[in-house]
Amino acid sequence: MALEIEKKKNAPEETGQKSTGLNRLLWLLAIAIIIAAAVGNVYFADLYSTAIRVVGIVVLLAIALALAAITNQGTKARAFFSESRVELRRIVWPTRPEAMQTTLIVMGVTVVVSLILWAFDSIIVSVLNFLTDLRF
Repeated sequence: MALEIEKKKNAPEETGQKSTGLNRLLWLLAIAIIIAAAVGNVYFADLYSTAIRVVGIVVLLAIALALAAITNQGTKARAFFSESRVELRRIVWPTRPEAMQTTLIVMGVTVVVSLILWAFDSIIVSVLNFLTDLRF
């Protein structure tokens, strides 16, 4: 596993990387579309119903997300999410009895700790009341 990580770390950059200028252009377009969606929602508030504006915003946000997804960072994010999905499939989830047992243990420890904290608080309040009621 460590060897795999080391290989990935030292691997040369993929040749499918976009140029910096194209990458910036895609990000600027995505941001401009998001801004257009926000401004258009306010500008067309009186002309179109809410349902039509919501559909327009969803379409524009989908276009902006698609543009962001084809940038270098978007490609890395998509790869990360696909690898995360693979890892989620490998997880061994607890059975229902194990989950119930763990939940009951957590609840029991919470009750015990809160009783201990309540006792300490009561003792501190009693000591402070005793000390503040003293007359010299």
